[in-house]
Amino acid sequence: MLVRRGLLATPFVAAVARAQPTWPDRPVRVIVGFPPGGSLDVMTRLLAEQMAQRLGQPFIVETRTGASGNIGAEALARAAPDGYTIGTVGMPTVLINPLLFARLPFDPARDFAWIAQMWEFPNVAVVPTAHVPARTLAEFIAWGKERPGGISYGSSGVGTTIQLCGAALLARAGIPGTHIPFRGAAQTIPAMLSGDVQLAVDNLASYMPVIQEGRMRALAVTSAERWPTLPKVPTMAEAGMPGFVVTSWHLWAAPQGTPRPVIDRLNAEIRAACAEPALRQRAVTMGARLLGSSPEAAAARLEQERPVWAEMARVSGVKAE
Repeated sequence: MLVRRGLLATPFVAAVARAQPTWPDRPVRVIVGFPPGGSLDVMTRLLAEQMAQRLGQPFIVETRTGASGNIGAEALARAAPDGYTIGTVGMPTVLINPLLFARLPFDPARDFAWIAQMWEFPNVAVVPTAHVPARTLAEFIAWGKERPGGISYGSSGVGTTIQLCGAALLARAGIPGTHIPFRGAAQTIPAMLSGDVQLAVDNLASYMPVIQEGRMRALAVTSAERWPTLPKVPTMAEAGMPGFVVTSWHLWAAPQGTPRPVIDRLNAEIRAACAEPALRQRAVTMGARLLGSSPEAAAARLEQERPVWAEMARVSGVKAE
């Protein structure tokens, strides 16, 4: 079936390649696999606006949520490789999901043409101020150990870096924990503010507003260094948990077979947008760091981190639910 698909696609791709001088001459669809309001959605829309301005065509974001990003990735993988469907794919979808799901509706190694690394953000260990008295990670660990039955921790789904980080933190701290999966930070945050969930080790970009409002307390960030907009919040190592360095990062991607001239044009515009000081500062304020890279560098980083996340999944003991 794959061979037949490739043979049938060859004339189509050749025709697209001949038409590249006019690309894009109509709107471009941008698939994002996580819900509106979360960090991936927010950053995707921010960069889609930039590309629309640069390339003179609308970049229309289409949300395809579910199955830890698998539904969105499948939609992207099955789209026509004509340059008019691209998307943002989370690193966990292609590195962690293969460890947790017996079968995937796409092949991470063969179904995507990587365009660029786009952004990364640390996770942040947060607790609801009104329901958790701890002001430091050490205090939280002591408090959690005293709670009958331990604590509940939220994430945006099974197998996300958010679940792995939460599970790993509690395992290292020796606190019993119950994982509560949600469809994204937009659902996790209300559950935490109501007291139903006591902890999340979630993307900083999603939690910056509630941290700044004082409704959530940041205990530590998972980056190697303190985050510029939260200078008083320690790293995990500073908070007493060395070696806990994790950043969640995402890529721009297209269906495999998308003509290289389109990939190169998109890559150039993405990297130019990432270099703009105003946009970089806006991203930092939101809790993210713009990256930009060649397609080859994006693919290389995936390979470098594959064993890291395999070990993280093993230690955390998480499985698809």
